[in-house]
Amino acid sequence: MIRRFLPLLPAALLLVLTGAAGQAQAAGYRYWSFWDREGGTWLYADRGPSLSRPADGAVQGFRFAVSEDSQDATAPRGPADFATICADIPEKAGHKRVALVLDFGTATDAPSGETPPPARTACASVAPDATTAESLAAVAKPLRYDSNALLCAISGYPERGCGEQVSPEATKKTPPKDKGPSLGLWAGGAAVVALGGAAAWQAWRRRRA
Repeated sequence: MIRRFLPLLPAALLLVLTGAAGQAQAAGYRYWSFWDREGGTWLYADRGPSLSRPADGAVQGFRFAVSEDSQDATAPRGPADFATICADIPEKAGHKRVALVLDFGTATDAPSGETPPPARTACASVAPDATTAESLAAVAKPLRYDSNALLCAISGYPERGCGEQVSPEATKKTPPKDKGPSLGLWAGGAAVVALGGAAAWQAWRRRRA
């Protein structure tokens, strides 16, 4: 009777393995992410640049990269201090100053055939009610948007594309040192084996009864 259950184990274990592999193949997107600087930390913005109205002295950032979602997004790199970025832009009556960090990403994130410009900072002196999009337009033209108002390019980069889906390989980070299958994978396999063994035991008991 036990032999009748053994063929079921490899098939069930295969479901565990393929399920884990399927989760690892999530696709990513190549796009400009938008960030707010708060308390020395970058926070993924909860609204788009056309809806955000930063206060005077705000620091905001943009990063071009490939990521799966906001939880996986990569924050801007480089200096992010308002006093440093806006040191050469004096205060002006009827204006506010917004420090912007523009990180064009890495060669790995770049669309085919394009090279990312060096990261830079800029200080926008704009009207008190100006949005982040207007602040960005003051210092980083040309900007490019799609028909849904999604920001596609800053300072002309990239030349083409807009939030396009890319292959799963493009979202891979540097892999950790190989330590063999994960604990979750082994636990799943053990659960399958345990269930199969329990079924075989119950069948044997019924036969003996």
